[in-house]
Amino acid sequence: MNQHPERIALRPDLSISRIVCGLWQVADMEKDGSTLDPEKGADALQAYAAKGFDTFDMADHYGSAELITGRLLARYENRPRPVAFTKWCPEPGPMTRDVLRRGVEQRLERLGVDKVDLLQFHWWSFEHPAWLDALHEMQALTEEGLIGALGLTNFDAGHLALALADGIDIATNQVSFSLVDRRAAGALSELCGKSNVKLLAYGTLCGGFLSEKWLGRPEPTEIADWSRSKYKRFIDTAGGWEAFQGILRAAHQISEKHGVSVSNVASRWVLEHEAVAATIVGARLGESEHRDDNLKVFTFAFDEEDHALLNRAFAATKPIPGDCGDEYRKPPFLTASGDLSHHLDSIPSIYRPEPIPGRPDRLRVSSGSIWEPIAGYSRAIRVGDRILVSGTTATHGADRAVAPGDAGAQATYILDKIAASISALGGSMEDVVRTRVYLRDASQWEPVSRAHGRAFANVLPANTLTQAGNLIGDYEVEIEAEAVCG
Repeated sequence: MNQHPERIALRPDLSISRIVCGLWQVADMEKDGSTLDPEKGADALQAYAAKGFDTFDMADHYGSAELITGRLLARYENRPRPVAFTKWCPEPGPMTRDVLRRGVEQRLERLGVDKVDLLQFHWWSFEHPAWLDALHEMQALTEEGLIGALGLTNFDAGHLALALADGIDIATNQVSFSLVDRRAAGALSELCGKSNVKLLAYGTLCGGFLSEKWLGRPEPTEIADWSRSKYKRFIDTAGGWEAFQGILRAAHQISEKHGVSVSNVASRWVLEHEAVAATIVGARLGESEHRDDNLKVFTFAFDEEDHALLNRAFAATKPIPGDCGDEYRKPPFLTASGDLSHHLDSIPSIYRPEPIPGRPDRLRVSSGSIWEPIAGYSRAIRVGDRILVSGTTATHGADRAVAPGDAGAQATYILDKIAASISALGGSMEDVVRTRVYLRDASQWEPVSRAHGRAFANVLPANTLTQAGNLIGDYEVEIEAEAVCG
């Protein structure tokens, strides 16, 4: 058996274990207000590192995980140290260089390092466009040497493509990926195949549900820990307990054939996807440590019979709706709490509705574009129950064209901008009844239509798409919309 896990290079100077130790359970272990002993926690992590599991993933909100990891890293002062990934998950708002620097410097201080090996960025609502400002500032800090490589977390294919098209150098995107949640195998993996981005897969064991202990067991009615309650929601959404048992039975049959565990089968299935650099397996410090079992992931490979067996089990399930990351941004909220509406509703809008003097039945919003006062128009106007959104381009801030030359990326940005305009006036994208799309080049209809489809697949408004010829500036597409609010 392999004595150490396989490795992969994310960048020439960044080599990681293909099984990463995830430290999210530190927050679960500290949810009663207690704090883990950092030295004892570092002892547990050092035992993982000694077995080759020397790559650790955490976040600013994983309790004291960064501090524990900092104690670990301090023990390697004069020799190669383990690799530390962390995440920064700010609330949407202004993203200045000072804001970014404070966020990054806090990560550096807690980890006790001069450079974060991989800093991953999460953004709650793409309607607030400051995420692009954040990524550009993080890229500047990467060039300054405070960040080794830049990653994302829970970005869908459309917004990853937009970031890349706008010039951001992305190393990784961390997303849910498992035998139950197979969304990442689609458009996101296809995009990664065309770029230099690799996926870091979490949730691969579904919070421990993908193991022998749940095979043939009755459906649990009470779940104590946060992680498992989250993945039970994924199971429910994918067709329920019996459909899940079908996947477990297939995985168990494969595990017996290869002499490995069900968890090994679940991890191996994800790792064999070319876009995946590594899976992230939870390390509950001092408890249920399965390092030797995890090494068995690298002792076998799937054959056609194995894939056919799993594909038959998948056929009895339902796809998780939407794209990667949607579980944090729109219903169904497949999180531990089951609903993030209270959180998302509290995020400030980028636009502020204004009354129109002398017209009490009307409101308008402005995006701050330099062209609105010059040409004399509003970004959007509400008249009674109708919201009319002007022709919208991928203009960021006052006058910068986002992703010049990439019609699909610009359409993604535009539709977020339209969503923010409608939301500021009390509506939603579900209220849209009509869109009109104007293309510079009709040959770009497909990427633009796919972006439109991602936004309106469940709404299906009336739509017109036409070639408009030479649009002004570096814009490939312009979109207008009309919504009727019930």
